[in-house]
Amino acid sequence: MPPTPTWHPESLAARLPFLRRRAALTAATRAFFAARGYQEVETPCLVPVPGMEVHLHAFRSDYVPHLGVGERRTLWLRTSPELALKRLLVAGAGPVFELARVWRNGEASPRHAPEFTMLEWYRPGLGLAGMMDETEDFVRAVCPPAVSHAGVTTDLALPFERLAMAEAFRRWCGGLDLLATVTPDGQGDAAALRAAAAAIGLPPREAEGWEDLFFRLLLERVEPEIGRGRATFLTHWPAPQAALARRDPADPRAALRFELFAAGIELANAFDELTDPAEQRARFVADVAERRARYGAEGWDVDEEFLAALEHGMPEGCGIALGFDRLAMLAAGARNIGDVLWLPFVP
Repeated sequence: MPPTPTWHPESLAARLPFLRRRAALTAATRAFFAARGYQEVETPCLVPVPGMEVHLHAFRSDYVPHLGVGERRTLWLRTSPELALKRLLVAGAGPVFELARVWRNGEASPRHAPEFTMLEWYRPGLGLAGMMDETEDFVRAVCPPAVSHAGVTTDLALPFERLAMAEAFRRWCGGLDLLATVTPDGQGDAAALRAAAAAIGLPPREAEGWEDLFFRLLLERVEPEIGRGRATFLTHWPAPQAALARRDPADPRAALRFELFAAGIELANAFDELTDPAEQRARFVADVAERRARYGAEGWDVDEEFLAALEHGMPEGCGIALGFDRLAMLAAGARNIGDVLWLPFVP
């Protein structure tokens, strides 16, 4: 018997309790940020550069000037509003937040949908510790005191754990010194990490580089241990995974970045924002080269408009991207991301 269509009254009725909880969550989110002086904004969904993360795949489109304005060119559905929101920071708009519709091609699972909602907010002048404080306040304000998923329950009344990545690897990767595998200029030393992994009984796979091995250890050894009884901020990521975060002045082998985990789910990713245009350009160039090496020539180039904005001057501060559908799952007690979507994607 074929599955009930998502538009069928019985299907909607089954999702409706979760969807009503999502609607309340949306209202509470807007109230929380308005009370803290944030301005809600909307940024473009169709963009020339959808994001700079190497491993994300975007949906491609084309602008066709049938009314005679402009030239034909490739555009993409954004994977995040991050680069646009930071241009607004340069323009003087912040603090800002957006409940942004975003797209990531090929992502479909109980926790992933190819079209979903990202909550992002940015506050000039805020440091990483302050962003953790605000994120903890937000999650506690809009969610029930305890949240559960797949048999894992997190008590949100407990103070959120703040755990540095290096300490997490020491605890659950047999004492491995992660930062010893990062060079002073912030590059991953593949040979050093491979040797360290082999020493704790985790021989590297053939042709496994620093990044691949790092993520295997993170996914297999660290993530199953965090964000369970209480929520966890996993902080100070190794510099090769800095992305758009600045490196830690106290130890440039680490980056001022955190991810938040609750009920065994990764909820959010935050940066103390990098404002140096030269360093950001170098990272973008490396990201483009790696994407092409891994996935072929089709894709997008460096975001020159964003770099021009950085040249103009972006204020120091912090920003965070939180998977709003996942938060809705926890708030509503839903098992599947499709439960909190009005018309879920069917792969």
